[in-house]
Amino acid sequence: MIGDRVSLELKNSLSELSTLRKSLEQFGEALGLSSKILFEISLSMEELFSNIISYGYADDAVHWIKVAISHEDEMLIIRLEDDGIPFDPLKAEEPDCECPIEQRKIGNLGIHLTKKFMDDMVYERQGNRNILTVKKKITGT
Repeated sequence: MIGDRVSLELKNSLSELSTLRKSLEQFGEALGLSSKILFEISLSMEELFSNIISYGYADDAVHWIKVAISHEDEMLIIRLEDDGIPFDPLKAEEPDCECPIEQRKIGNLGIHLTKKFMDDMVYERQGNRNILTVKKKITGT
């Protein structure tokens, strides 16, 4: 068993997605999570991590994104912490999924999917840090 907690510090680089994905898969497999739950968690974290990298920084400097994965009371809890531009994904505009695809605005679909896949999301700004905590019920998986 990998333990009840994993902490990572990843550079703001898309190349770090493989490290994040591997850590999520190992943690989930150790808990015996279904492939469906693993897919939903991995896709959500890849979307959130990619958004931080793509839109969170006004410079080309190296920044560190902290990711903490834990398991408590039948919940998988993932905390993302970065020093990027303040952004509350819970206030992001919902995409119009009824609109024909060729007329849709680009953006926010990843956040929309994350809101659908996860059971709880909490955003807070502490000092110069964005902190997003997402929770997924993993009972009966």
